[in-house]
Amino acid sequence: MPDPRFFDSLGPAALSDLARAGAAELADAALADRSIAHAAPLDAADDRAITFFSDAKRKDAAATTRAGACFVRPEHRDFLPATCAALITRTPQAAWAAAVDRLHAPRRHEAAAAAIHPEAELEDGVLLSPGVTIGQGARIGRGTRIGPGVAIGPGVLIGRDGVIGPNAVIGFSLLGDRVTISAGAVLGEAGFGAAPGPRGMVDLPQLGRVVIQDNVTIGANSCVDRGAFADTTIGENTKIDNLVHVAHNVRIGRNCVLAAYTGLSGSTVVGDGVAFGGKAGVADHLNIGSGASIGAAASVFKDVPEGETWTGFPARPLKRWLRETAWLSRMAGGRGTRG
Repeated sequence: MPDPRFFDSLGPAALSDLARAGAAELADAALADRSIAHAAPLDAADDRAITFFSDAKRKDAAATTRAGACFVRPEHRDFLPATCAALITRTPQAAWAAAVDRLHAPRRHEAAAAAIHPEAELEDGVLLSPGVTIGQGARIGRGTRIGPGVAIGPGVLIGRDGVIGPNAVIGFSLLGDRVTISAGAVLGEAGFGAAPGPRGMVDLPQLGRVVIQDNVTIGANSCVDRGAFADTTIGENTKIDNLVHVAHNVRIGRNCVLAAYTGLSGSTVVGDGVAFGGKAGVADHLNIGSGASIGAAASVFKDVPEGETWTGFPARPLKRWLRETAWLSRMAGGRGTRG
């Protein structure tokens, strides 16, 4: 289930209501009154959850899902177990997104509340600058300094001896001790996810969190998106430069370094001690092994083994890139041609 510190539960709802919300057809009308309490991924759902299935490559996960209901295309209905109610639609993700809006709502600052909500908890020694807003249920540890214009959302946890720079925005996040968030950084906004619906593209719900461990630094105007379901996590002592983007569900290990303009696409997994040069980019769902180095402006489209240095476009091992570059130089200079 989504973390109740950050998401209000609007459920339960009858399956017939969710089918109507998603403009889907309930395959078995006898299940119209089945009660659904929350949304979940296909492989983590229980019998009170609703999910979706849209990729035939995941048919094994569909066959073993414990979900109480699932939005599914007509041709994929038979992949679901008998215990899972099928909601038939040509656009399962978009239908599921509409159903999620009936079950969960992101918590926001309460209207007309004081800038520092009375239900926020601040330990002794927290230093607040002018213009700070702190939402209900937020907790901030001793010795943390918060700059002007900072917005801290409901339920956010910030540990001790941290520094939050001016105009930073933090929501849906759990931060450890001695974390530095520089000016203008944004933590916990929705990750990028969209799917086609009957009337065009729709945003997919992002129901996860951001988890930042101790001694992490995040530079100015960087963005760390909350997870879709799983958390976006950054390990201890990792240092992130200005203008870096960490997408939803990314997991970064300990003692990593990310230089400016680095971008990590969704669900990337980064081991410990990895270094990224400026403007490095990584495609989604890749693994970057511990101790690897990614060169400046490299574009990574494959998993990178532990300890290797990759660079170039597309990125490949450094020695190979150097050989290829030298060969191209010779060809361009005419020295590789035969007279």
